[in-house]
Amino acid sequence: MSKIIIVDTGSSNILSLKRAVEIFDNNVEVTTNSNKILSADKIFFPGVGAFKKVMDNLEKNKLTETLMKTRDKKIPLLGICLGLQLFFDSSEEFGTSKGLGLIDGNVKKLPTISLENQRLKIPNMGWFKVDLNNQFINDKFSKFVKSINENDLYYFVHSFFVDPIEKKNIAATYNFGGHKIPAIVSKDNFIGCQFHPEKSGKKGLEIISNFLKLS
Repeated sequence: MSKIIIVDTGSSNILSLKRAVEIFDNNVEVTTNSNKILSADKIFFPGVGAFKKVMDNLEKNKLTETLMKTRDKKIPLLGICLGLQLFFDSSEEFGTSKGLGLIDGNVKKLPTISLENQRLKIPNMGWFKVDLNNQFINDKFSKFVKSINENDLYYFVHSFFVDPIEKKNIAATYNFGGHKIPAIVSKDNFIGCQFHPEKSGKKGLEIISNFLKLS
C-alpha cells in the first residue's frame, strides 16, 4: 500500500487537497513529522499566503532539511501554488526572503502591464489554459503532463510567479496579458503547479491522479 503525505505548512486549507487525494487513495496523512515525510511514497507540498511566513513555519518545525533530504531519497514531491514557489532560492515578496533552494531561480511579482500596454489585475484569479512546453523532456514526469489538453482550464490565484534559471525545467506556461508565466515546473523529484489542481474540477483531479501513479 502506498503512503501519501501532505506536508502541514501551517498556512493552507489542506482539507480540500486531502479530500481530493482521498478520491484515489485513502492512505493520506497530514503531518510535520520528518520521519513520516521521509518514509512516504508521494508527498504533497501545498502553500497559501506569505512566502516568508511559511518558510518561518517550515524552519520552526525543522522541515527545511527534511524537504532537502527528499531529493536524496528521490521521493516524488508535488508543490502547489506557494508550495512550488518555496522550492526556489528566494522571493521578492515583502523584500527578499530565502527559499528552500531546491530549484535554481527566484520568485518575482507578476507583471502589472500587458504586452498590449493594458493594466493587469493583481492578484491574478481565474481559469486559464496551460500550454505544454514541447521541448520539455523529463521521462520521470512525462506521465504527469501527458493528459493535459491545451483546451482545458485550471484555476490560478497568485500575485507572484517562479522564474527558473534553467528554462528547460518549465513544463508548461499560461498566458497572462501576453506574458508566458510558468504553470508547471519540474526538476529532479520535484514538480510544482502554480495553479490549484484540487480546485480545478475534473481535470485538476486528473493531475492529482497522474502524480499518484508516478513510479
